[in-house]
Amino acid sequence: MPIRINLLAESQAAEELRRHDPVKRVLFAGALLVALMLVWSSSVQLEVMLAKRVITEQQNQIEVRTNEFSKVQSEQKSMAQLKDKLDALDKLSRSRFLQGNLLNALQMINVDGVRLTRIRMSQSYTYNPGSKPRTSNGHTTPGQPASVTEKIDLSLDARDSSSSPGDQVNKFKEAVADNAFFKSILNRTNGVQLVYLSPPQTSQDGKPFVLFTLDCTFPEATR
Repeated sequence: MPIRINLLAESQAAEELRRHDPVKRVLFAGALLVALMLVWSSSVQLEVMLAKRVITEQQNQIEVRTNEFSKVQSEQKSMAQLKDKLDALDKLSRSRFLQGNLLNALQMINVDGVRLTRIRMSQSYTYNPGSKPRTSNGHTTPGQPASVTEKIDLSLDARDSSSSPGDQVNKFKEAVADNAFFKSILNRTNGVQLVYLSPPQTSQDGKPFVLFTLDCTFPEATR
C-alpha cells in the first residue's frame, strides 16, 4: 500500500488556524456592531431633526393662534366698551329733559289774569369718573362705572293782573304743581316754591299788577 505524504499539510493547518482565529472573529463582529450603531445613530438623528421640525411648525402655529386670540380678545374688549358707551348714550337720550315737553305743559296751564313773562332754565352736568375694581386680602370690591349727574333749575316769572292782584299767585302755583308733566318730574316735597312777590304796581294804562317768581325744583339725576 503506497504511503501518501502531504507536503502542504503544515501550511494548510496554519491557514485553517488563521481562518478560525477568534480575534479576527471578534474584530469582524465589532466592526459590524459599529456599522450598525452608526446606522442606528443616523436614523435617530434624522428622527430628531424631523421631530424638531414638527415642533417648530407647531410652535409657529401656536404663536399665530395666540396672536389671533389676543387680537380677538382686544377687539371684543373694544366692542364691549363701545356697546357700553352706546347704551349709556341711548339711556341719556331716552331720559334727557326735553324743552318741547316743558313748553307744551306750560301752555296748558291757564289761570285768569296771570301771564308768564319769562322762563329761565339752567342745566348742568357733573362727570363722575367712577372707580376700578379693588382686591384686598382676597376680597374683590367691584368698581363703579363712570356716570353723569344732571342738575336742572327752572324759574318762572309771571305777572298777576287780575282784578285783585296777588290773589291768583297761589292758584297759579297750585296749577303748576298739579300739572301732570310737572308732577311727574319735580320733587314731591316743595317742588314749586314762591321765591319772589313784588308790591302792587300800576301799569301805564293804570291797571294794577304784581310780579312774582316760582322756582321749580328737580331731583338730581345720575346716569
